[in-house]
Amino acid sequence: MDAIISFFTKIGPVWAALLATTFTWLVTAAGASLVFFFKTMKRGVLDVMLGFTGGVMVAASFWSLLAPSIAMSETIYPKMPWMPAAVGFGLGAMFLFVLDKFLPHLHINAAESEIEGVKTQWHKTTLLVLAITLHNIPEGLAVGVLFGAAAVGMDGATFPAAVALAIGIGLQNFPEGLAVSMPLRRVGVSRLKAFWYGQLSAIVEPIAGVIGAIAVVYMQPILPFALAFAAGAMIYVVVEEVIPETQRDKYKDIAVLGFIGGFLIMMILDVALG
Repeated sequence: MDAIISFFTKIGPVWAALLATTFTWLVTAAGASLVFFFKTMKRGVLDVMLGFTGGVMVAASFWSLLAPSIAMSETIYPKMPWMPAAVGFGLGAMFLFVLDKFLPHLHINAAESEIEGVKTQWHKTTLLVLAITLHNIPEGLAVGVLFGAAAVGMDGATFPAAVALAIGIGLQNFPEGLAVSMPLRRVGVSRLKAFWYGQLSAIVEPIAGVIGAIAVVYMQPILPFALAFAAGAMIYVVVEEVIPETQRDKYKDIAVLGFIGGFLIMMILDVALG
């Protein structure tokens, strides 16, 4: 692990963000690849996996994003250390709120009558991919921003913490890839197409990661805002999409245990490495 952290430290924040988010994208592809071996998967397993995803995202939002944002603000904005975290968090949630209202998408296991966003004739496959893509944007942004913050030596942000965040996001991306590809396969989409759409949902992460790293390296005063922005966007996704999705069937309790497990693992990763 020390060698990995040393490598990321040497290559610079933009390349580090690109490689780390490429890793999270590839983990999504690995999850989607299970469609080559299974046509269906028990709903309970999917709900536990989605619960795990939510737990990782909530833990990462605090330990990897909000806590460093507040620590930085005490130095950059000593008179109002709460302000950047509060403003950034609110803007991040509003950003996802606007995207959710206008970008057509369909949540996993939802009926076609439950399409959200503006009215469209887009195919169900496209809408499913867009739903997952929506919450991959803040995930990629979070990794990129944290690598950028670590590169400029801001209080509360370190390369080990950024690596821990990338690992945590990668872990929860595995079930996301599966959650896209498996429903598509179940309704008759070919294995190859189901895999393709599953991995495609995370292609936005490297893009968002690089943008986040570049932004914070060259505009350091926005760092605490950017970290909190990513946190707000992630929390919005968890509350609006991930948790409700796990509560639509009879596996509510074990989905909650999945959430707790994801939260614990991300917390341990961040504290142990960060």
